[in-house]
Amino acid sequence: MNDTGNILEKLSQGLISVDEAEKALRMKPFVDLGFAKPDLHRGLRQGIPEVIFGQGKTAEQIDAITKSLLDAGQKTVIITRLDSDKAALLNTPVKYYKDARIAAAGLIPEADCSGTIVVATGGTSDLPVAEEAAVTAELLGNKVTRLYDVGVAGIHRLLAHTEELMNAGVVIAIAGMEGALASVIGGLVDCPVIAVPTSVGYGASFEGLSALLSMLNSCASGVTVVNIDNGFGAGYSASMINHKGE
Repeated sequence: MNDTGNILEKLSQGLISVDEAEKALRMKPFVDLGFAKPDLHRGLRQGIPEVIFGQGKTAEQIDAITKSLLDAGQKTVIITRLDSDKAALLNTPVKYYKDARIAAAGLIPEADCSGTIVVATGGTSDLPVAEEAAVTAELLGNKVTRLYDVGVAGIHRLLAHTEELMNAGVVIAIAGMEGALASVIGGLVDCPVIAVPTSVGYGASFEGLSALLSMLNSCASGVTVVNIDNGFGAGYSASMINHKGE
C-alpha cells in the first residue's frame, strides 16, 4: 500500500483526524536539507516516526533535522547515541536521559498500551545499554519494569522477580560475558524474549561476540537476538510486539 493508501486507512480506522489526514496528504514524503533527507511519512508507513541517530552528527545538524520533523507534525522526536556535551549544544529544547544517551524533543508520551516490557540485565555494567532500551520503549508509549543486576552468577536474584517476569508482555534480556541470562529467562516465561549481547567482559568475550554467539545458539525457544549493544533496536522491537495486542 502506498503512502496515500496508508493515510486513508488510518483515517478510516479513526487513528488520525481529518485535519491530520489532509495535512499528511499535502506533505512531501521527505524534506531535503542538503546533508539529510528526514522521512516525514515513516510514522504513517510503519506506525513509529523517524528516530535520529545522533552519533556522528553535529549539534547544528541534529537541530535542523529535529526542527523539520517537528514542523511536519511529529509529536515526539527521539535522538539516540547523543553524548552529554553535544546535547548541551542543542538549541532545540529536549529532555536528556544521560544514562541512555537519548534526548527527546516535543511531547513526552504516556504509556498507551496495557502490556509491560521488562528490561533485565546480567550486571550493573550493562546499564547504559539497558537504559537505552528502557527509555526507547518508554518514549514509544510503553510501561517498563527494570530488573538490573540479576545475572546467572547469583540466580536467586533473578528468581526473586519471577512474578514480574511472568506478567511481562515482552522481556529484554541484556548481558555480556557469556550471555547466559537470555536462555535462563527464555526458559521461564511465555512471552517473547529479545536478547541483547553487550560488549562487557574480559578478553575472550571479544567485545560482545561471545555473548552474541551464545544468544544466537540459545536452546530456549522464543529468544530472538539483536546486535551487540543495540539497546535501541531491542526497545523498538519490544514496543512493536507490545502494541500488537492492543
